[in-house]
Amino acid sequence: MCYFFIIIFQQGLSSGKIIYMLIIVGLGNPGEKYKNTRHNVGFQAIDEIAANFQFSIFNFQSIFNAQISKGQIANEKIILVKPQTFMNLSGETVKTLIKNLKLKIKNLVVIHDDIDLPLGKIKISKNRGSAGHKGVKSIIKETGTKDFIRIRIGIQPKEGKPRNVEKFVLRKFNKEEEKILKEAIKNSSAELAKLLYFNEA
Repeated sequence: MCYFFIIIFQQGLSSGKIIYMLIIVGLGNPGEKYKNTRHNVGFQAIDEIAANFQFSIFNFQSIFNAQISKGQIANEKIILVKPQTFMNLSGETVKTLIKNLKLKIKNLVVIHDDIDLPLGKIKISKNRGSAGHKGVKSIIKETGTKDFIRIRIGIQPKEGKPRNVEKFVLRKFNKEEEKILKEAIKNSSAELAKLLYFNEA
């Protein structure tokens, strides 16, 4: 299984069998106020994956303080996660998931917006700092490590990085930008599928 987008989580059963579980966490802020804002690109990417591959309806699970959806791609079991803690506390959900599901932090995959990348550009990173992203910073703080995969989706406008980033990321996209973002999110979902099917061959 390729480690660029997803990583296999293994849990032993009493029967001796192994469950291969993939978990993808999209970052964003809950509530209508923040829907479709630049900071919620992670949520949009997760929704796209869920829709494309007919995952279960998202259900709120209080133990994780997150919206959870389950499904399969290329015979791999996958859990999609949208933390409901607000961006700055995303690490609390991730930490609880890892503890309760007995997963390894090095296998974590996080999808989030990135103000340092041009709008629509996708970049995969691992074992690097938060670069000022508070959701990623929270995850690093709560788990005590940065050794996890990140799928970064660019939101920087063509005019360049704004001076007041905190206010900018809470704004919505204009119509031209929405078209670019929509295509980027579709491409990220398609690439995920390609990787899964390719590695099953």
